[in-house]
Amino acid sequence: MFNECNLEICEWSKRLKKRFCLVLAAVLFPMSVSAGVYVKDGDSLSLNGREIRLLGIDAPEYRQVCDDASGRKYDCGEKAKDYLKSLVKGKKVSCRKIAVDIYKRELSKCYAGKIYLNRKMLEAGWAVVYRSKNKRYKEWENEARENKRGMWQGKFMRPELHRILNK
Repeated sequence: MFNECNLEICEWSKRLKKRFCLVLAAVLFPMSVSAGVYVKDGDSLSLNGREIRLLGIDAPEYRQVCDDASGRKYDCGEKAKDYLKSLVKGKKVSCRKIAVDIYKRELSKCYAGKIYLNRKMLEAGWAVVYRSKNKRYKEWENEARENKRGMWQGKFMRPELHRILNK
């Protein structure tokens, strides 16, 4: 019943369907960052299934709102997340675990290519120093404050206090 030509058509049809599905998946579910990386908020990410918190920094909570320089409200938590996403997009992300927190997340120093993510979040003003005695971290935070970068452009509640008050 099936001849050689019919078999070739069947195989070609299967390959075409598979390619169509792959293209459709890429359009409907684009990767926003490099493969294996999912940015949760401005200081947390998932890397190939590992739950990671950037060591020594604290970014605004995802739903946290801040005031800009003119007193207008804006979603600083979303801005922090978006900034971290922009840093990792298309880059190889690597993290070195230093400790583990009470939520079993790895407290880590992370890099996107050669970009030290912990540092960049502080320098850009989308995070503050958190339970760290690292003098460099404080310098990077102070630089962002002095130059009114990120959250430092206006008023904000420290993320730790925001979490406590909004439990």
